[in-house]
Amino acid sequence: MNQLPNRPNLDLLKKQAKDLLAAYRRGEPDALTRFRESLPSAAGKDDAAVAALALRLHDAQSCLAREYGFPSWRDLSSFVAAQRAYGADRAASIRNWAGLVYAGDISGGTDRASPAAAARLIEQHPDIVRGDWYAACAVGDGAILREATKRDAGWVNRPGGPLDLPPLVAVTHSSLARLPRFRDALHTAARLLLEAGADPNQAVGSRWPPASLEKPSYRLSALYGAAGQNHDPVMTKLLLDAGADPNDGESLYHSLENPACTRLLLAAGARVTGSNALYRVLDLDSLDALRLLLAAPDADPNEPAGSQPTSDWGRPLLWAIRRRRSPAHIEALLAAGADASARTPEGLSAYRVALRFGLPDVAALLRQPGDHDPLPDEERFVAACAAGDEATASKIKARRPHLPESLSDQQLRLLPVLAAQGCRDAVKVMVRLGWPVARRGGDWDASALNHAVFRGDADLTRFLLEHGADWKEQHGFGGDVRGTLGWASVNEPESDGDWVGCAEALLAYGMPSGRPDPQGRRAVAFEDGLMVFSDEVTDFLLGRPA
Repeated sequence: MNQLPNRPNLDLLKKQAKDLLAAYRRGEPDALTRFRESLPSAAGKDDAAVAALALRLHDAQSCLAREYGFPSWRDLSSFVAAQRAYGADRAASIRNWAGLVYAGDISGGTDRASPAAAARLIEQHPDIVRGDWYAACAVGDGAILREATKRDAGWVNRPGGPLDLPPLVAVTHSSLARLPRFRDALHTAARLLLEAGADPNQAVGSRWPPASLEKPSYRLSALYGAAGQNHDPVMTKLLLDAGADPNDGESLYHSLENPACTRLLLAAGARVTGSNALYRVLDLDSLDALRLLLAAPDADPNEPAGSQPTSDWGRPLLWAIRRRRSPAHIEALLAAGADASARTPEGLSAYRVALRFGLPDVAALLRQPGDHDPLPDEERFVAACAAGDEATASKIKARRPHLPESLSDQQLRLLPVLAAQGCRDAVKVMVRLGWPVARRGGDWDASALNHAVFRGDADLTRFLLEHGADWKEQHGFGGDVRGTLGWASVNEPESDGDWVGCAEALLAYGMPSGRPDPQGRRAVAFEDGLMVFSDEVTDFLLGRPA
């Protein structure tokens, strides 16, 4: 592993990544070897195969970060910022470090936790923990916690530290629990605090903006940290065995990414009904977790949806179709008693919904006596488009030339919904057959172009622009496609997204490239304000060589 200097410089690291990319593009053997040894997508490939990957700047940044021992460029960048800010102001330094240890709902920011960066900062500055009881909770330093308890038995239930956290919350929400070298120590710390009398139901209010440390909002329990944030079954069991309430409003819903935690919560009496977990598990596409929830004594496979966007669908079965889940998911719901005759608020049967979403196998499981009548041409047209069957859809359109203009708003909004789900072939068929390209829909009420850019789908982005889409199209958060490009390129919601390719297509179809921020910040200035993009997209927009 390469060693960083004591005062690492992010601009220098960015230059190193660009130099690596340039050497790769020249075919230099050393560069090809570095990618093969550090970048997962290049592992095990020969030089020709690595060269054929057409790697870009974000790949070079990822490679460089891994060479320095970080899992991602974001973690490396976070460490560099915290390391450079570390100084004589001990309180501020610890506060910056805590912002790496804890997610935004605890720290009061908008960033995810960065355990790798937090761990490296501790290696560089072990004095962060020395003498600080609450920092010791974050790393699981049992010696400090034992000494603290000897001095003041009541502190185990008293909030404190830079984030004003109760000790058990400070332990269970610490992202360092995700790193093997801290995990056992944090388990021991949780056990120590519980044995010393810490309330297993310790909690804080969420600080996620617009809430803050000073004005928190809804309750986040210690159990939520263990089961819902860190997905740690050992810590989850410790808390439940000590009497933590499994019905804290968050833990079950967020535990579903690790069914082992879900199983523990259900065994302790977590109630499925009212938690919205049945809808959430269908977002995650976890068949095992779905079956766990459905087997719970109180589970209602026909539970009405609570809030948007699920409320428009009404029942878990319909939401499963909306999320394009497999026949196995549908069979699990039906076996648990889901009503196959469920209808959407507009009166559409589950069978028709499945066809509308291009899922004939699912539709076959849901067909009811009333579904045997021939489908109207409009529904057959929609079903063919959603299945990517352009030949059938074209034949129907030849008979009914008013299609798709005559479709309902609900039908027309299928275009952005399928774009959001990555159904590229279906979207292309729809657009070629005249679907209104700017129609908004999906979970965040956005056009197909916004959804394509969000996913980093450069091919679909270019296709939509070629067929009349416009970068000015709005989405439900009040911005346009530039904002979508900015958020997605920075946060990378899809691991293989090509946001530079999206930017290239957008510029080719009229989006302004912007100019450097006059104040020298890492942003792009437009006529209507500054916007932040990933380094790679920023360089492309500003015409800088990659």
